[in-house]
Amino acid sequence: MATDDDDMWVGVIRLHARVEHEVAAALQKHGLGLSEYRALCHLSAAEGGSLRMQELSDLLGLNQSSVTRLVGRLESSGLSRRDFCDQDRRGVYTLITDEGRARKDGAAPAYEETLTAALDRAAKEGLADTVTALRASMHRTT
Repeated sequence: MATDDDDMWVGVIRLHARVEHEVAAALQKHGLGLSEYRALCHLSAAEGGSLRMQELSDLLGLNQSSVTRLVGRLESSGLSRRDFCDQDRRGVYTLITDEGRARKDGAAPAYEETLTAALDRAAKEGLADTVTALRASMHRTT
């Protein structure tokens, strides 16, 4: 027998899968994957437009190997570049480039519109309780 927590978690997983699929498709039109877009968002919000690789890994919820590959794709596209910490040559940073900022800014409206539309659609198609609870929790914390 499923518990309330289990039912809630299944709703979150279903919502996540639906929304991620729609948002990823919208970002593809801008030449970005979802992880790439999120990385650019974190970098553009960071002081000086840079983060240590470990910080970016933590923010994205990806392991170090995945973030290294992600940053490699961003670099090869000219959207970021790596730099070393002056005080600790082992510390590797990734910095957003002007091109990376422009690509992120160009994709942001599509991301935001698609995200809102996907959440609204999911609420109308059986996930209203989950969407309402998540939106309400954000309003309480902001």
